[in-house]
Amino acid sequence: MAASSIPDFRLTCFLDELKKNEFLQFKQLLKQETVQRGLQPIPWAQVKKARRQDLASLMTQRYGEQPAWDLALCIFPKIHRKDLCDKASRESAANAYRAHIQKKFISMWSRGAFTAIPGCFDQTLTCEEHESLEEYFTPRVPRRPRTVVLRALQRMGKTRFLMKVMLAWSDGTLYRDKFSFIFYLCCRELKQLRVTSLAGLMSRERPDDSVPLADIVAQPERILFIIDSLEELQCTLTEPESELCRDWREERSVKTVLSSLLRRRILPESALLLAAMPMRPEALESKLDHPNMQDLKCFQDSHVKQYFCCSFEDRGRALAAFSLVRNNEHLFTMCHVPLLCWMVCTSLKQEMERGRDLAATCCRSTSVFLSFMFQAFTPKGAPRPSQQGQGLLKALCSLAAEGMWTDTWVFGEEELRRNGIADTDTPTLLDLRLLRKYSESGSSCSFIHMCMQEFCAAMYYLLDSPRHHPSRAVRPIEALLPTYFRKDRASWVFLGCFLFGLLHESEQQRLDALLEMQRSRELAPQLLGCLRSLVEIEDPEDQVEFLLLFYALFEVQSDAFASHLMSSLREAHFPLRERPDLAVAAYCLKYCSSLRELTVSVPEIFPEERGPNPMSSRTLLWWRQICSVLTANEHLQKLRVVDSVLGKWTLLILCCELRQSTCPVQRLMTRKVCFSCETGIFFEVFTSNPNLQHLSMTSTRLPHDEVLLLCRALSNPVCNLQELLLKDSGLSPTDCTALASMLATNRKLTLLDLSDNKLAEGVSTLCAALRHPDCTLQTLVMAGCQICEHCCPHLSEVLLSNANLSHLDLSRNALMDEGVAQLCEALRQPTCSLQTLCLDSCQLTRACCEDLASVIAHSQSLLELEVTGNALSPSGVNLLLEAIRCPGRVLRRLRTPDRTTADEEKSILGLTVAEVSVPRRPAPFVGARGNRSYTSLAETSPEEERDGGTAAELCRPGAGSQSSLGSRGSWAEERAVGPRNPREAISLGLEVYEEVGVDAVGSPGPLWVPSWKRTADWPETKLWLTLFTEGLPDVPMVLHGKSGPGKSVLAQRLMLSWAQGTLHDTFSYASFLQDRDIQQMEESILEREERLCGDGAEKQPACILMPSLLREVLLLGSSLMATITHVGMEKLKSLVQCPVT
Repeated sequence: MAASSIPDFRLTCFLDELKKNEFLQFKQLLKQETVQRGLQPIPWAQVKKARRQDLASLMTQRYGEQPAWDLALCIFPKIHRKDLCDKASRESAANAYRAHIQKKFISMWSRGAFTAIPGCFDQTLTCEEHESLEEYFTPRVPRRPRTVVLRALQRMGKTRFLMKVMLAWSDGTLYRDKFSFIFYLCCRELKQLRVTSLAGLMSRERPDDSVPLADIVAQPERILFIIDSLEELQCTLTEPESELCRDWREERSVKTVLSSLLRRRILPESALLLAAMPMRPEALESKLDHPNMQDLKCFQDSHVKQYFCCSFEDRGRALAAFSLVRNNEHLFTMCHVPLLCWMVCTSLKQEMERGRDLAATCCRSTSVFLSFMFQAFTPKGAPRPSQQGQGLLKALCSLAAEGMWTDTWVFGEEELRRNGIADTDTPTLLDLRLLRKYSESGSSCSFIHMCMQEFCAAMYYLLDSPRHHPSRAVRPIEALLPTYFRKDRASWVFLGCFLFGLLHESEQQRLDALLEMQRSRELAPQLLGCLRSLVEIEDPEDQVEFLLLFYALFEVQSDAFASHLMSSLREAHFPLRERPDLAVAAYCLKYCSSLRELTVSVPEIFPEERGPNPMSSRTLLWWRQICSVLTANEHLQKLRVVDSVLGKWTLLILCCELRQSTCPVQRLMTRKVCFSCETGIFFEVFTSNPNLQHLSMTSTRLPHDEVLLLCRALSNPVCNLQELLLKDSGLSPTDCTALASMLATNRKLTLLDLSDNKLAEGVSTLCAALRHPDCTLQTLVMAGCQICEHCCPHLSEVLLSNANLSHLDLSRNALMDEGVAQLCEALRQPTCSLQTLCLDSCQLTRACCEDLASVIAHSQSLLELEVTGNALSPSGVNLLLEAIRCPGRVLRRLRTPDRTTADEEKSILGLTVAEVSVPRRPAPFVGARGNRSYTSLAETSPEEERDGGTAAELCRPGAGSQSSLGSRGSWAEERAVGPRNPREAISLGLEVYEEVGVDAVGSPGPLWVPSWKRTADWPETKLWLTLFTEGLPDVPMVLHGKSGPGKSVLAQRLMLSWAQGTLHDTFSYASFLQDRDIQQMEESILEREERLCGDGAEKQPACILMPSLLREVLLLGSSLMATITHVGMEKLKSLVQCPVT
């Protein structure tokens, strides 16, 4: 409804709330009140027969909008309806808030407006947008939280769209009857706050306190919170429940307050509208309560063409420029951001006016930005910027670099001056449309778009050296690249792309000519070296966002550069969310000649599949180039397709490559894949390609007809699949018939995983096939399959009749003590050959421990038994441990529930707490053997981090969560420990899997860094005995690897082995030090040796004691071993002054 008719409509709504007799009284009092006020009365005949809407119109026409409203407010109390006056007062305050919002966002919109073309960049919502927004908050399910997430890539106009929503609400055209108050929360601004409350965030938007917050939150269903740029706060929504707020007045960190709001702990009845990047919604969807996920299209294809036609006076030139952009996927995607579309048009127009070839000068995003930048600084008719212009350009780029490293997007006078921008320069930069005023009042400025700031920051590294920057926050190239490619900073979106794009040969020539400098050519080898060190590390997935790397290489467009860098890449993992992603992946993968593992995510980004000639579409052509790596790369062994939607043509192209005998892929894995077409061609792959040996379809729903197709392929004798994993694939008991038929005929399958499928009634059918004497299955996993104790007789028969079955996992099934008793009866028989049995979380009690102990004592085949997650009680665990001591038992590994206390463990084995560490919170070890000191640093959980102490305090036994340092002095308590059976420690969960080991040792140097990975046949005790008997180097030794393989547990095991006398005979003292601070140390400590601690008795924070040990300032001459993840390796290397190798 138009704003002008709101008062008339408002008066009608209030009259509608009057009862019949009240309405009649209102008419009588209206006649009296007009006479008393000296107003010309409305003829009584018209008043008497008027309905409510008619009377409102009569009053408005006769007296005007405001006088009519004043008359009504005067009459309401006289008919005992003062509540209507109170309601009107609240609405007036709400209208004042609307007016404030309208004024604020009109000002914000105008500061970002760079065009006056009618119909383009309009601040009003289109009819389609209006309908969609109204529908988003129309309840479909009663009492379900109203949460809408708008998905769009960064820099694609999300903020601009949300501004349009605020303006539409403020003028009464959107959500007028749904929401009385809308609060816009921009996380880019909120991250500056340390502590706040939801009340504080709401008060930031209100001009006054005319409506108390208590009255506003009293109707939470009438409140909408719009949250913009959530990624700026890096909210994971994983805070423990105990940390969340329950009161809208409670003060916490901004992250905690927003998490509490999003997770519906505060004002759960309110509505939420979030704008997020595509990678964020994947995490958000699982954390939010029934969110409505929507894709945001801010600027349609037709809008881009319309804008080009309006921008160019000559229609021919307009269509030529649009054609160039339309055929360039990157530029066309960029033009879907209104402001960037204006910038592209401006650059192309000026290049055309100078008579230049657009295909050569504006073919990539970097070249467009460079053209725009130099056209801004180059005087008309001049060949290059003046000296003054070059100086101002360097100052602008210096400002941008500081902003990127400090996460600053709004700059005040101090920042401007510090980077060389004088007060008189600011109007020039505003006129050039490189900066814009952030607010009407004040002198703060921001770049016209965050992409422009990123481009200028990249330019800075070609114009100057970070060593000369006035801010110490600005880091060198060696720090910038890992930060960008690890995605450590969510706001760095295109910085790396622009940096590498400036290395393109054509851009280097332009820079040489315009600035008369050669630095870009000097920078290229340095960038290549940094990138190569990133991709050559083990587990590069932890260090590199591969798609960012691909975009950077695509901007360079150098075959030699890409080939030199990508030829050593062994694995790549990336999502394909947008059409440009396909183009860059297709370009880069062709250079990955050594690729061994590939993981792709392909959402539904192929709309051309529905066209008349789909195979000619560019997106499918790029997809075909990506899939061609499956046959072109002879080293590729593993392919993962995750979180994907595969349509007819997408699947056909993929399968055409997979079915080739030249395709070397052996392991094919899908996770959360939806097939939106018939899948027969997919399963035919396994009868065509003899190399495929492993298929995993985790969380990939398989209807019954597709299960039949799969089993038919596996029953074909030419199929070479040996391992089949169908975890959480929606299988039913009906599917067990097809699986049983396949097992009866297949002679190659050795592993079958059916976890998390509802198979209870089908178990007997499967067991009948498993009892077949020719069944070759060796490993069967049926965890979480709703199997009960009634299925155990069938499983027991399988154990007695199948000599090949060596591993059985029945975890997370309600087998109960009765079912396990039946299994144990079979396990005790000499004909049972099972080696591994997993019974985790099977609702077992102490009652089954006697049966399990009997199996441990008498089974001649069972090597491993897992019974964690069951309520066995300490006495039940004791029975199992006693059985381990029986002579002749063959069991090697027992995993029991981690519920016994340290005292109970002590009573079981007679060990002291210092000799056996509890797996979840290890205690410090201090002991005495040999003649040297030895310190082990291991990672710990955040709650175990310390404030600090002296080295003497930290080394004492029982220091709790404090670190401990070993030495030759009186600090260490000597504790001679006799040898123990290592299997006793294993029984308490102190094992390290035998796959953990070290496969190579680096050359001697300031830092000895053995590489760390899993190997199948190298027990860790023998390995470390070999390393230490050869002598520990007099330098720190560091084990690095991804989180989870057991580095910290290995450190505990080494301490136990030292205490038992089986390792480290050269050390008099050894201490176990737990610390994660290596990755969090202040850079000032790393760089200033005078800050370190050389006195072991000096009280210092842990972040100083740790560097002091590593830099050998403290306890000089002692030996040191540390464990750390790959993420912290670069900082650790700089800490001990070791060159990156």
